[in-house]
Amino acid sequence: MSDLDDLFSDSAQERIREAVNQAEVRTSGEIVPYVVGSSDTYAAALWLSALFGAMLAPLLALFAYQRLEIWGLPLAVWMITPVLAGAAVGYLAALTIPGWRRSLIGEATLDRRTQRRAAVAFLEEEVFKTRDRTGVLVFLSLFEHRVVVMADEGIDRAVEAGEWQRIVDHVVAGIREGRPSDALVEAIRECGELLELHKVASQPDDTDELSDELRKHDR
Repeated sequence: MSDLDDLFSDSAQERIREAVNQAEVRTSGEIVPYVVGSSDTYAAALWLSALFGAMLAPLLALFAYQRLEIWGLPLAVWMITPVLAGAAVGYLAALTIPGWRRSLIGEATLDRRTQRRAAVAFLEEEVFKTRDRTGVLVFLSLFEHRVVVMADEGIDRAVEAGEWQRIVDHVVAGIREGRPSDALVEAIRECGELLELHKVASQPDDTDELSDELRKHDR
């Protein structure tokens, strides 16, 4: 989890916790910030990249064999070694170059896996388990550059799903700019303002039903 620890330092986590606390003072919403490094392993993309490498490398080897007059190795070596080397390079490229791996996965799959992981987080953290059903999950998936805001039915009655989009867009931009913690703090504040606007008001007997701490997971 070292990458997440670098992006969300102790001071950043304290700022997030304070932002949640301030938002919940003004409304009856219970905001749950949750971040994962990736919503899936996407193993198929790694092997697809390896396949591309295994197919491309022999073509390059054939060019070298025919045009550069490099001799001295048996033909079998020229046939087998490039396939293995190309597959290894392709696999490592997908493993170490996130943009390349995302391009192999496809936008629809990235959306689907992120939504599924957010739904799991909603259940894991029992965001549904508040007195007035006013839990809100703010879910960041860093590899996918995706953000999901998932509200329980007490919030859904007041705030339409489309109204969260501005908040989502801001956080996605922050992830792409390399400042996800700042973007999450801003998003939490905007969530509080949106709930205030729709009069999801704090009640005199409100209690802090869900922890204000950031939840962090590699997946």
